Amino acid sequence: MKWNIISDSSIDLFTPEDKPDNVDFFTVPFTINVDGVDYVDDENLDTQVLIDAMKASKKGSSSACPSPGAWHELFIREGNILALTITSGLSGSYNSAMTARAMVLEEYPDKKIEVIDSRSTGSEIILILRKLCNLIKEGLDFDGVMNGIREYTKTTYTSFVLSSFDNLIKNGRMNRITGFIANTIGLVGIGIASPEGTIDIKGVARGRKKAVKVVIDDMKHRAGHVHEVIIDHCMNPEFAAMVRDAVLSIWEDAQIKLFQTRGLCSYYAEYGGLIIGYSSAPEA
Repeated sequence: MKWNIISDSSIDLFTPEDKPDNVDFFTVPFTINVDGVDYVDDENLDTQVLIDAMKASKKGSSSACPSPGAWHELFIREGNILALTITSGLSGSYNSAMTARAMVLEEYPDKKIEVIDSRSTGSEIILILRKLCNLIKEGLDFDGVMNGIREYTKTTYTSFVLSSFDNLIKNGRMNRITGFIANTIGLVGIGIASPEGTIDIKGVARGRKKAVKVVIDDMKHRAGHVHEVIIDHCMNPEFAAMVRDAVLSIWEDAQIKLFQTRGLCSYYAEYGGLIIGYSSAPEA
């Protein structure tokens, strides 16, 4: 059976590792607008150019999700369709994909299409993609794959670590004076993806070491024994490595991968930020 997995560009990769031969993978891009210039989040985007433009801008930037037409173009491909989107709590991408799904099913009522609201972004979507590939490798049918991924996502979590508050200030989500003080004294913001797919702020820490401790303590609380970890970083491999080493000091058997953020996650995480997705170990 032929499978197509399609994600919006909130996933921080272009080519999944160990993809089964019967799976094709595609991404549909967001567009980030900075000072009237559109940056399309595809393989041609220079993320450093986007980050520099955001930092230089005195105005708030914005993002636009993929259109139903962009999803529709891929949903009509031969085979089963699995679509992954950034949380519907932050973006209209899920609704756009669902509109495309309805359009295709009107034309082809027997086609198998599922749109998965990740209720997260970035690294957690990579974990979901990897699990989908593994379930397909097992030879499961469409319903079996969907049942498996629903169970898996009960064990996945996301944490956010922000080293810069510039974008939050420019978009009016943080008081300018508070943001200036936070940036000046080196505060690091820590948040988590809630079960509803929104961002809950856990607090702030002064310095990276204290921020990493908050993240590790939250992992212990929410996951218990951490199994897989994906750390997406926005131009900050050193900070990502610091988190990786802290995780391995607690859970020696954890499987960890580091990725550079694409455009959309760079827009959210800002320069120096991290998005950490992880799953709890399966029960013995």
